[in-house]
Amino acid sequence: MAICIKKALEIIISNVQKVSFEIVPIENAKDRILAQDIFAIYNLPTYNNSAMDGYGVRLADIGKKVKVIETVLAGSNKEPIINDGEVIKIMTGARVPSSVEAVVPQENVEILDDECISLPNNIKKYQHMRFIGEDIKNGEKLLSDGDEINYATSTILASQGITHIKVYRQPKVCVFTSGEELKLHYEKIEEYQVYNSNTPTLLARAKELGADVTFVGMAKDTVESLKEMIENSLYSDFIITSGGISVGEADFTKEAFESFNMEILFDGITIKPGKPTLFGKIGKTYVLNLPGNPLAAALIFEAFGKIILQKLAGNKNIYHNYIETKLGEVLNNKQGRTTIIPGFFDGSCFIPSSKRLPGMVGVLHNCNSMMVLGKNIEHINEDEKVKILPINWKFFTDTKKDFFN
Repeated sequence: MAICIKKALEIIISNVQKVSFEIVPIENAKDRILAQDIFAIYNLPTYNNSAMDGYGVRLADIGKKVKVIETVLAGSNKEPIINDGEVIKIMTGARVPSSVEAVVPQENVEILDDECISLPNNIKKYQHMRFIGEDIKNGEKLLSDGDEINYATSTILASQGITHIKVYRQPKVCVFTSGEELKLHYEKIEEYQVYNSNTPTLLARAKELGADVTFVGMAKDTVESLKEMIENSLYSDFIITSGGISVGEADFTKEAFESFNMEILFDGITIKPGKPTLFGKIGKTYVLNLPGNPLAAALIFEAFGKIILQKLAGNKNIYHNYIETKLGEVLNNKQGRTTIIPGFFDGSCFIPSSKRLPGMVGVLHNCNSMMVLGKNIEHINEDEKVKILPINWKFFTDTKKDFFN
């Protein structure tokens, strides 16, 4: 019996378990998911230091002529003591001696001669000084199990002298499809055949989402051929197939999977497009059978396959996030089933795709997001507030825009 999209997502969240971990150098950890908590080993800064090139001064000398007695460079271990009437020249990042009460930028002083300068009248205590532990304190929790490693987290790790970390291994994904009418894109087709666009789509998308992906092949429309594909894929964490799960005479995929004692977690979703979607498990391998129609398969993968991969990868962010925007034009919809509407978000509004039949191939190329409509939604007015889910999210445009607030 078909279930609603919310129930399907709940089943995925509650059933999918994360993969095991491995240890990698931080240089190879980009886009991986951390499998440990990280705590600070060192204070940052590790000592009080200057935020500017300038002069370390005492507040008693504000507005006065003073003598420069020493120069302290970044990386120096010098810690000269200054008395009233004295200053030190200090560089950005250099240790600030305990006797210094403020740093004055070099452009704010008047140089009188080789030894003396005149200080301004507007010096504040501790100005342009960075204090030990101001950024990070020793023992502070910096990163958590489930965090995604990016350039910024690499910065944190390197700042603590951490060279290797535990990360969850990349989920192993196997992709295959079935259908005698389908041919791979490098084969010659007859007029009664079509190219298989689903498999390249799913392979590319799973790779983009951080999986270790293998193409197993094209199954023939026989149970034996499908069983061979399944058996060859059971080493993986996640099998993705498309087609062969509706009620056609040559749709044998479900029968083939059931011969491996697959536990069916749900079979059918009350959603448009993509009702004939099946999610199950054989041992420790999860199975997602997607519809054969290209647009339906791609949209269902965005709604459900991505969440499966997030869970497998150990990512703590396992729920769809959305952007609130306004609708760019009037949208009419047939009631009765939850509907996925692909479209384009231009930064100001969401424009639904004018083409969105389940079997279409050329739709998603022009889309970067999608909208999920409840089963009772029949009409949405232009400029009405809507929630959208990102699909491919490098957020740029071919139109120059003023992005300043």
